[in-house]
Amino acid sequence: MSNTIFDKILAGDIPVDSVYEDDDILAFSDINPKAPFHVLVIPKKRASRFSELSSRPVEETGRFFAAVSKVAALLDPNDNGYRVVINNGSDGGQEVEYLHAHILGGRKLTWPPG
Repeated sequence: MSNTIFDKILAGDIPVDSVYEDDDILAFSDINPKAPFHVLVIPKKRASRFSELSSRPVEETGRFFAAVSKVAALLDPNDNGYRVVINNGSDGGQEVEYLHAHILGGRKLTWPPG
């Protein structure tokens, strides 16, 4: 398993603009935002892809999704709307082989995404 940028962030080797952190996850601002707010949420226990979650304990997966929801509520306190995106594999647009959720919002988002 290669050492990704997210592994380096969790090790403290690369500083980030942290939005939220607890024992299980870290959320931080994307360095190349696609919306007024664009935050990445990563689990501290590594999974390379979304597709790996089916083999993980349901409690672990649940904590990840609960944290994504909690961070989204912090970013969008008036519940105006946002998008949560999880890419899986190269055809799905995943650029870093480490599970992560994008939370994008702060403006009207268009569809289809790309």
